Amino acid sequence: MAGSIDRNALRTSASSGAHRGGAAPAVATATQRLQPSPTARSPVNRTPDTWQNMAQQLKIRLGGRNLAVNAEPLRPEAFSAFGDVVENPRPDLHPSAAAVAAASSPAPPFNAISANQGSAIKYQHVTSMVDLYSQAPSGRPGVAVANMFVCASRALIPAPGKPPSGEIFPVTVLERHPYTTQTFIPLSANPARRYLVIVAPSLPPSDADKNLPVPTSPSTNPHAGSRKLPGRGLPDIRRLRAFIATAEQAVTYGAGTWHAPMAALGPVNTTLDFVVVQFANAVAIEDCQEVFLDPPVTTPQSLPHEGAVLVRVPTALTRAKL
Repeated sequence: MAGSIDRNALRTSASSGAHRGGAAPAVATATQRLQPSPTARSPVNRTPDTWQNMAQQLKIRLGGRNLAVNAEPLRPEAFSAFGDVVENPRPDLHPSAAAVAAASSPAPPFNAISANQGSAIKYQHVTSMVDLYSQAPSGRPGVAVANMFVCASRALIPAPGKPPSGEIFPVTVLERHPYTTQTFIPLSANPARRYLVIVAPSLPPSDADKNLPVPTSPSTNPHAGSRKLPGRGLPDIRRLRAFIATAEQAVTYGAGTWHAPMAALGPVNTTLDFVVVQFANAVAIEDCQEVFLDPPVTTPQSLPHEGAVLVRVPTALTRAKL
């Protein structure tokens, strides 16, 4: 995208995350733009149509200066609080050696076994598929769905400096799927392709999110791990994290994890395809909840000096092997 941004517009972060010094409170305001109807005060009386009409548009405005977060390479350990990273854990191990490796110490991860007459390695339960729709107020069960998303590469804003050291991705919306995990599986034979993974933990519950339905009990799936549910609260923008993933990595967002919509990286007019696997019940507020960041940023000219949430994308991470 043409244009650049004022150096003063980025009052930036340490490499580990977001800038916090001198900032205003984490969430200055959060307003609910659509209120539930008076007949929908009790979850017992809420029909699917009522919940559909309660789809809310929440806005968050940050106080103080811009928040800038440095994107980092996607690593399973760093992402573990938000979900799973699915990648080949032992790219050095050939299937012909899997049987011997499985009997050795230490054994390969994920209870790996030799499969398909010795021609494959099977890593078991590399991610958890969680369905919590039995706790949804509408009573509608979730069903497993697999969709394809063809994602256009996002336009980025050149970062300050000559030459620029990277680019800027403005975060304008975060969403979550409270009753289901969501797994994005890239379909690309080009290992140089990249995409952004942007997540945030949840704040404690507040009046602003009191009408957002969420589950209260974690999954009983024995392979779901010990990850706790994030809770009902709005996203904690001050603790937002950003990662750069390769086309050799899939990512699973944990149930209820706040995340940005998919942001593919690459040349203008290119796309990156994903198969997306999750559960859904076609009740809007139970399937997906969104929070919009105010003021919105879409162009260099619209970048304010206060309140914007920006991800810094280093050139070295988008063009070099991670």
